[in-house]
Amino acid sequence: MSPIPRRVDHVVFAVHDLEAAGALYQRLGFQVGPRNRHPWGTENRLIQFASSFIELVTVGSGAETPAGLEPGRFSFGGFVRDYLSRGEGFAMLALASDDARADAALFSRKGIGAFEPFFFERVGRRPDGTETHVAFTLAFASAPGAPRAGFFVCQHHFPENFWNSALQHHENGASAIAEVGMVAKVPRQHQDFLSTFSGSCAHEDERGRVAMEARGSRLTVAPAATEDGDLQLHALTVRIPDAQAQAERLKKANIAFAATEDGLEIAAGTAFGVRILFSGGRSRPASALNL
Repeated sequence: MSPIPRRVDHVVFAVHDLEAAGALYQRLGFQVGPRNRHPWGTENRLIQFASSFIELVTVGSGAETPAGLEPGRFSFGGFVRDYLSRGEGFAMLALASDDARADAALFSRKGIGAFEPFFFERVGRRPDGTETHVAFTLAFASAPGAPRAGFFVCQHHFPENFWNSALQHHENGASAIAEVGMVAKVPRQHQDFLSTFSGSCAHEDERGRVAMEARGSRLTVAPAATEDGDLQLHALTVRIPDAQAQAERLKKANIAFAATEDGLEIAAGTAFGVRILFSGGRSRPASALNL
């Protein structure tokens, strides 16, 4: 196990219509980056924070996407294609890595992923439209009974070309991923996998949820009936400074939401299969919001 819990690097939301998804997230108050294309043909748009990001991804035309899961090989593009064949949603969770090859070896020793590390590079774009070079090595893990949930760690080889403060200013004030929510029939059955993957000791609380820290974020698994396998990625909580201001923004944008005890919730049916929650800062209980 890693001596330091891994932080959330990014989350992957698979969508059929990348432009429509980008437009929704802009209406939610995010700055959404331009369209990028991976060498194998998936295409994405990113929403960046200081040390994590949201990846909206789809399969582009002419994509070469082999089977998502083969002995010794994990295909990112194949997994996204297979995921979308059954619907949109929260497809993958990526944690940060300083050495993806070492993490791949760890995952193999621990029995959670005997996959070769995967290196790739692509052209990126700065806010002014100029091109830059980014490259990554990914190490994949495989959770038992979770065909609809992808897990990997991501090492940035040119982080100075990827992270850009100009891309991290959002109208809604969002500053970070606060929590990644998962569901499973029996959450504690996934404690060992998640502890090894996250580098953090997962524990069960009095409500039957399993939780672990991820260096500034939390990973949680709540008990729930699931389809298409057991463990599933389900929800994302984003930290904002003011729930009231966000509520007003959502009302003006005609986006349906619910006020909860922790902030504001966008239903999965509204956000392309992902439950989005806004919380933190001056967020107030539902009873205190002027809605």
